Amino acid sequence: MPDGAIDLAQSLRDEAATIPLDRINPAQPRLFQADAILPYFERLRREDPVHFTADSDYDPYWSITRYNDIMAVDTNHIAFSSEAFLGGITIFGQGGPEALPMFIAMDPPRHDVQRKTVSPVVSPANLQVLGPIIRERAGLILDSLPIGEEFDWVDKVSVELTTMTLATLFDFPFEERRKLTWWSDVVTAVPGHGIVDTLEQKMAIFRECFAAFTELWNERVNAPPAGDLISMLAHGEATRNMDPREYHGNVILLIVGGNDTTRNTITGSVLALNQNPDQYQKLREHPELIPSMVSETIRWQTPLAHMRRTAVADTEVGGKLIRKGDKVIMWYLSGNRDEAVIENPDAYIIDRPRPRQHMSFGFGIHRCVGNRLAELQLTIVWEEILKRFPTIEVTGEPKRVYSTFVRGYERLPVVIPRRV
Repeated sequence: MPDGAIDLAQSLRDEAATIPLDRINPAQPRLFQADAILPYFERLRREDPVHFTADSDYDPYWSITRYNDIMAVDTNHIAFSSEAFLGGITIFGQGGPEALPMFIAMDPPRHDVQRKTVSPVVSPANLQVLGPIIRERAGLILDSLPIGEEFDWVDKVSVELTTMTLATLFDFPFEERRKLTWWSDVVTAVPGHGIVDTLEQKMAIFRECFAAFTELWNERVNAPPAGDLISMLAHGEATRNMDPREYHGNVILLIVGGNDTTRNTITGSVLALNQNPDQYQKLREHPELIPSMVSETIRWQTPLAHMRRTAVADTEVGGKLIRKGDKVIMWYLSGNRDEAVIENPDAYIIDRPRPRQHMSFGFGIHRCVGNRLAELQLTIVWEEILKRFPTIEVTGEPKRVYSTFVRGYERLPVVIPRRV
């Protein structure tokens, strides 16, 4: 990271302690890209855990920053709605009749039947089938990496492995699988900050994505039912007659959910272990800690920083009255650093007593449907890494994503000095 960027990041962190409380607005992508957001959440948890921001780029909103308050909102779908037409599940969702529906942005009963339609793809039985495939691919990817030369871990490993898995889940043309990565990046991109320049460009790429998936729907709906996600939607009793926009919304959900989260945690694991060399040494000496390390990394990284709800009734949270119609942001990233619930939460400890005590997958009816698949991919890739490489060395600062939603990486330079 250039000196100027380091100075800016430190300046932003310092500002968290001095800015008037009523002016704190955590929904600023620059705070996330500079890795300067955590001091703001620490102050809010301490001084104003249910915090109202009156003025932001996303209109007024409430920030829920403590673990137990987040859980209370996340598990109360009666008072706090996910419906797309009300604004959906992100702080930047606009709502209204033009909102793109998807099952994560629905309330019961529509949510339940659509989620049930696709959940077999991540069932324990199907994960047993996917496991050997993921392992073979991880091995091939790792064996192709250069030794003694700097390369981008994000591109060569994190993106490649997760995109291969996602292409398999969709039965998407394998040679075109990087389109899935591109579309996922465009979905969460802020126009004018590196990926797309304008909203019009972003919408044109959406149309390209939707055209490709409409073609795949038409193929699958006229073929016998199969085990991929598109076939499941095309033949599912609750989804086969869905509106095309609803299908497109679910495609977007499955692309982002199956891609951004796991790939950023794979990258985050390499960064966290480099920043905590004692934990990296512990992992090398005790590879049986890989599953625990995976859970700790998912907490430490928190690949999706927030989820949003809209209040549909006046409801009290943490002693504050949230009014019907208010926008409510559950900051999972803050909840995962809550000192009142998680001991020494800013430390990265791969053998925590309760490593799966985190909120990166959410709670309640919207808990991440693919959480076990994410853990499986991370576990396998680290089992294969430890067989091959004594160490992976980070050689520079990561380039982080400009987003309040995806907490991820565009680039992470690394060197592998030698093989085992």
